[in-house]
Amino acid sequence: MRVLLSGGGTGGHIYPALALADELKRRHPECEILYVGTARGLENKIVPPRGYKLKNIHAEGLPRKLNLDLLRSFTKAFQGLGEARRIIKNFKPDLVLGTGGYVCGPVVLSAYLLKVPTFIHEQNAMPGVTNKILSRFVDRVFVNFAESEKYFKCKDKIIISGLPVRAEVLTTARDEGIAYFGLDENKPIMLVSGGSRGARSINKAMVEAYPRLLSESDVQIIHATGRDGYEETKKLILDKGIDLAKYSARIRLEPYLEHMEYALAACDVTVARAGATNLAEICACGKAAVLVPYPFASENHQEYNARVLADAKAAEMILDKDLNGEILAEKVLHILNDDGLREQMSVESAKLGKKDSLNEIADFLEQYLT
Repeated sequence: MRVLLSGGGTGGHIYPALALADELKRRHPECEILYVGTARGLENKIVPPRGYKLKNIHAEGLPRKLNLDLLRSFTKAFQGLGEARRIIKNFKPDLVLGTGGYVCGPVVLSAYLLKVPTFIHEQNAMPGVTNKILSRFVDRVFVNFAESEKYFKCKDKIIISGLPVRAEVLTTARDEGIAYFGLDENKPIMLVSGGSRGARSINKAMVEAYPRLLSESDVQIIHATGRDGYEETKKLILDKGIDLAKYSARIRLEPYLEHMEYALAACDVTVARAGATNLAEICACGKAAVLVPYPFASENHQEYNARVLADAKAAEMILDKDLNGEILAEKVLHILNDDGLREQMSVESAKLGKKDSLNEIADFLEQYLT
């Protein structure tokens, strides 16, 4: 029983694959898992510590202009196809699943040519170019958002599965999160996070919003700045005349949250980017959100993701170009000060979350395992 997984570049492609790997190993301890990525991808830091074998191939995206880079990219693509073919022939998987990123192209296509059952998972509301191409060849296409179905031509292959989220996100209770951060359960809690590397525009807007948030509400704030932005944000807060020692009971300024599940469980509203994995966790927890899509995401997919939640009244959206402290404070205070609105946003958010996504995908794939 062998499963080959491929997805690379960012955590959004890697963590859903690993969640599935963990579930398949839980069900079938004898199942062999092989992960295929690229040498430059984040998978090299994430996959081996989780106990899974990793092999790398050459792969990169194709430039949009005709130049020497295009020739180099085609050369690497053919090289990657050969490498993926050798890996698949040696490993002999029962199935291959791609979760996004350029590396999936040669891996899934090689598996298809070798007549191995193939699957892809599309996390975003706006599918990436690689997955749109691969959808023509694979057996099934799992999608996170129903809205992405219209971008695929092969409608009969689509399974609206949602996005697998970590078990700890689903099981951590609010009182556990509050206790972890040492917060007051009787006061509202706001979570601010731009991801592991942070988001400079969100940090800057938060600095501008702090005076109003602190004076017009009793909100407690968990603010994860990202490791790269911690010192800068801390200095800007101090320059704003805000004494972090004085507000130590209300502000938890952190470079990175090792246990995001506690923060998500504790908060009443979150300010965040609109990556698919982040949104899946927000919806799984049923949280009201103010979303600021990353403006340089490929195919602008974060804005498409955020619009799904905004259209469902589960979130407010602020485009990065429009973001400032006044707008951010206004949006957050409006949600915090209106219990009915916040509760309704929470309900709509939970409707979008598919807590059983992992089991649904694993159940379907099990029929291909021998």
